[in-house]
Amino acid sequence: MYDEIKAEMVALVPRLRRFAYALAGSKEEGDDLVQAACVKALSRLDQFEPGTRLDSWMFRIIQTTRLDRLRTNARRDTEADSDLLERVSDGGSAVRLMEDRLTLARVRSEMAALPEDQRTVLALVAIEGRSYKDAAEILEIPVGTVMSRLARARSRLIAQIGGPA
Repeated sequence: MYDEIKAEMVALVPRLRRFAYALAGSKEEGDDLVQAACVKALSRLDQFEPGTRLDSWMFRIIQTTRLDRLRTNARRDTEADSDLLERVSDGGSAVRLMEDRLTLARVRSEMAALPEDQRTVLALVAIEGRSYKDAAEILEIPVGTVMSRLARARSRLIAQIGGPA
């Protein structure tokens, strides 16, 4: 049974990384969160309830790990994408690529400025594609709270970035 859980955990790593990256705001910190969460999960496999969703359990561990780190560490600034210049190609696409990167950096920055509870819901629903019900179960909050936090997060991002209302 543990081997099956471990194999499923390995298959979840890309999704866990996306979620952790969205919460943390940087690839490095996101990867650190995933690694710490996997270590915690593996050391506590006996606490996993068979028949429940491993992805929900892992998302919850990542969120808890993130909150623990926020309590003990000062908030870190997101780092710029250091290999941007290497990926810029010749021609007109270079300008579009730069504009896209700047927009993405701005969205990341604004998302990092959201309150933790709004950023977590936004990451689960908008980035991970989880349903409101799944997000509510993962976060152990009512569905209405998920909807409210998501609406506030989206409104704030739109207002800050200047997108369509």
